Amino acid sequence: MAQAVVAALAGLLFGAGLTVAQMINPAKVLAFLDFGGIAGGSWDPSLALVMVGAVVVTTAGYALTFRRRQPVCVAKFQLPTNRHIDRRLLAGAVLFGAGWGLVGYCPGPAIAGLGLGATKTIVFVAAMLAGMAAYHMFVERRLQQSSVYPSV
Repeated sequence: MAQAVVAALAGLLFGAGLTVAQMINPAKVLAFLDFGGIAGGSWDPSLALVMVGAVVVTTAGYALTFRRRQPVCVAKFQLPTNRHIDRRLLAGAVLFGAGWGLVGYCPGPAIAGLGLGATKTIVFVAAMLAGMAAYHMFVERRLQQSSVYPSV
């Protein structure tokens, strides 16, 4: 129960932060990504402060994590163990960046933006979920069957 409450509070705090920072506004994000007004707009550097804040919070969070023997609400830490840069990681990063640059949304802000009820946001989240389902059906299952991708 405590784990669900903490997760809900963390999610609400994250969504509120995205909203306050205007990350749920695709026009704001696209203006940030338009370095030098190449796409016809004017560059808005204000989201750089959001990125700096995210790096500071993440760094502090990892520092606190490594000082603890175990987490507060679960039995053990679940930290990434894979440190290799491979084709799958690069392809995912390119797809993520291309999607973000084309429509101004990434998954977190899109989900937070659902509360506003904008049709474009709903369509984006539906397309994102369909893409995730397609990946699971056509790629992940094949990788698991070929034992290239061990199941966790």
